[in-house]
Amino acid sequence: MQHPAMHPLPGSRIVHYAGDRLRFTIDHPTPGETGWKAMLRTNLTRAAEAREEVISLSGARSSEPRTFAGASWRDIPLCPTGDGWALDLALTEVGYFRAKAYCVDPRGRQHWPEGEDVGISVHPDHLRTGNTIYCAFPRMFGESRNAKTTRIPALEEQLKRLDESGFTVIPPSGKLRDLTACVPHIIETLGCRILHLLPIGPTPTTYARMGRFGSPYALLDFTGIDPALVDFDRRTTAVDQFRELAYAVHLRGGLVFLDIVVNHTGWGSRLLDRRPDWFKKEPDGAFHSPGAWGVTWGDLVELDNSHPQLWEATANALITWCRRGVDGFRCDAGYMVPVPAWQYIVARVRQEFPDCTFLLEGLGGSWEATESLLTEGGMQWAYS
Repeated sequence: MQHPAMHPLPGSRIVHYAGDRLRFTIDHPTPGETGWKAMLRTNLTRAAEAREEVISLSGARSSEPRTFAGASWRDIPLCPTGDGWALDLALTEVGYFRAKAYCVDPRGRQHWPEGEDVGISVHPDHLRTGNTIYCAFPRMFGESRNAKTTRIPALEEQLKRLDESGFTVIPPSGKLRDLTACVPHIIETLGCRILHLLPIGPTPTTYARMGRFGSPYALLDFTGIDPALVDFDRRTTAVDQFRELAYAVHLRGGLVFLDIVVNHTGWGSRLLDRRPDWFKKEPDGAFHSPGAWGVTWGDLVELDNSHPQLWEATANALITWCRRGVDGFRCDAGYMVPVPAWQYIVARVRQEFPDCTFLLEGLGGSWEATESLLTEGGMQWAYS
C-alpha cells in the first residue's frame, strides 16, 4: 500500500494572515474501500494552549531545546470527498503552527504521508500590505535635522580641548516631540506606515561612551527613556511624551516599532548592578563584551540567556512598552539569543498583545538560526 498523498505537501512552510482559510486534503490509500476515515493532527486554533505550555516549561531553567508534551495538539476529522478527504480551516490566531493529515483504516491502523509536518506561520491581518518602514533616530530630529552638515569646525576644536581636559560634552538632542511633529510628513507625505525607533533608553555619557551621546544600543535601562529626548514639562512625564508620539502614529493608521536589545546592555546598566550573575564573564572574571567581524563593542556587556529569570525580565519590559503603545519590536542581534528564550518572550508578550510583531535582525547569524526563529521562535520578519 502506498503512502497517502497530502496537500499542502508535507514539510512545506506556508505564510498566511489572520482571517485566511487553509484547505487540507489527503487521498484515499485504497479508493473504493469503505470504513476509512481521515484526521488532521494540528495545534492550529490552540494558540493560547501552546503559549501556556511554553511558559510553564520555563521552569526547566535551561536554554537547551525542550520537548513539549503536545497539550495544544488535537485531531480534527476531515470530510469525505470523491477520492479522499478535505478540511477547510479558518486561521484566526497569530503564531507558528504545525499540521499533518493521516488516514485510519477499518482496523484502526494509521497511515501517514511521507515527510515532516506542514509549518504554518500566521501573521497579523494588518501586515498584509503597506509595510513601508521609516527608521528614525530621535536624537537627529532637533535643530540639526535640516542642516546640510552637523560638522562645525570651530566648535569641534573647542570641544576637543574640553575632551582633553576630561570634560564630558553632550550636544543638544532632538526630542520625542520633535519627531511627533514630523509624523504627518512621515505617514501622509512619504507614505510610510511603520515608524521604527532606534533605542530610546538612557546610555553611558561619561564612561564606555561611543560618540558624544553614547551608543543607543548601550542601554542602561530596558524600560527607561533618555532624559535628553524629553522636554522639561511639569505637566507630563517622559512616558507621557512617548505616548504622545505613539498616539500621533496610531491616529493616522500607522504602527510603532521599537528597537530592543536582548543580547546585551551597556556597561553600568541597572541590570548589571542588580543581577551581575545574568552576564557572561571571561575566564579571568571580567565581564564579556560582544562583537562581530573582528570588532569588540567595548561599551557593551553580553547577557547570558541561559537564565529563564532573564527571559521573564525581558518579557516584562516588552509588555511595558506594548502598554505604552508599541506595536512591534526590531530585535537587535536576535540570532544570538537561543530559540527557547524567544519562545518564552514571544509567548508572554502575545498573551496580552496577540498581534505584536517581531522583526529579527539576523546580520551575522546563520540561515538555520533565522529559519528557526521565524518558525519555532514565533517571529514574523527577518532581515540581514
